[in-house]
Amino acid sequence: MLNTHKISLECLIIQSPGNIVSDMDGEKVMMSIYNGKYYNLGEIGGVIWDLIEKPALGNQLIAKLITEYNIEKADCEEQVSNFLESLYKEGLIQIVEDSNS
Repeated sequence: MLNTHKISLECLIIQSPGNIVSDMDGEKVMMSIYNGKYYNLGEIGGVIWDLIEKPALGNQLIAKLITEYNIEKADCEEQVSNFLESLYKEGLIQIVEDSNS
């Protein structure tokens, strides 16, 4: 199976189980109990992480971030897609391709 995945913002995204997460000086840090790696998600990454505690569409994440932060939609889409692809590659999130089923 390939470690890369182009994430559609139409997909449902949710956290994978097995991560220990903590807030540290305004940033979200995490350890995966499955791979033993530590991650610093940063401030905005932490916001995204909290938003995907329950399944959420990528487009919902974009809409929420645009209303809270001064960012253009295209830039937000690109940055969120890249971030989610990184999380997926590390096995930290799960993607549900067909959100209509």
